[in-house]
Amino acid sequence: MITLESLRAPIADELQQFNIRFRESMRSSVALLNAITSYIVKSKGKQVRPMFVLLAARTAGAITDATYHAAALVELLHTATLVHDDVVDDATLRRGFFSINALWKNKAAVLVGDYLLARGLLLSVEHQQYRLLQLVSDAVREMSEGELLQMEKARNLQVHEEDYYRIIRKKTASLIAAACASGAASAGASDEATLHMKQFGEAAGMAFQMKDDVLDFTAAFSGKKAGMDLREKKITLPVLIALQRASAVQRRRITTIINEQPDHAAALDELHQLLQELGAIRYTENKMEEFRQKALAHLHFFPESVYRTTLADLVEFTIHRNF
Repeated sequence: MITLESLRAPIADELQQFNIRFRESMRSSVALLNAITSYIVKSKGKQVRPMFVLLAARTAGAITDATYHAAALVELLHTATLVHDDVVDDATLRRGFFSINALWKNKAAVLVGDYLLARGLLLSVEHQQYRLLQLVSDAVREMSEGELLQMEKARNLQVHEEDYYRIIRKKTASLIAAACASGAASAGASDEATLHMKQFGEAAGMAFQMKDDVLDFTAAFSGKKAGMDLREKKITLPVLIALQRASAVQRRRITTIINEQPDHAAALDELHQLLQELGAIRYTENKMEEFRQKALAHLHFFPESVYRTTLADLVEFTIHRNF
């Protein structure tokens, strides 16, 4: 059975070193800022993205100082986006902990997110690692475009499947792709190897988001209520496929639940049942498997090693998790 502990084992020492450097990268002379960043470290998540960076570097070569900087850069920018997302969504919980905006209000949360973003960018500039800066800055641009594209398309439910893939490629997969590419680049990998690692990360990120889509209807996780994506009018593949396959009566009921009853537990149960009957959950899981296979195909460019195997297992873990 794949567990977080088994995934972390091959890079346990490196993760410990990363955590030290990550805490140091957030240090400030402002007491309030230090209090908030200490809370962020305390409530940190699974650190999947730094794991992608470290394992990608090991798979493509060796971990260097640049690898730790890349992992810190990715995690700082990811954390900044989460802090800002909680403000936008008016969320009070993150990973089972109170969100920054819930404890310190929106203004402080926005400023902390800005600080983390700036610290991440400066980390690369200070060490003249402009390739890493370019990789991750491109991902930040893609993420912003993805969120805005989702807002544009979510104004109506007439969304095409290709629109969905474009949105999640930008808003979710781009940062995981950058994490893997920056890991390979930090290890001195060739442009070809770095591209394969980036494409591996993108496919893994697509599968990761599809798992989130399924979990929105089947479980509460990370302090998130089931149906949260519906409440926020986010486009998910199960709903998209269900609307395509539904009869006129079923389509009207689905849109009524989404628009008028996203907080009703009974309505969410009914919607989940409709998604199952229409094969939308199964379709999403099949697509998730397709992207997993695409990820593995790119990973096979690299020689076999415990690190390559662990990267493959990390993708497997992300799409079979229940949280």
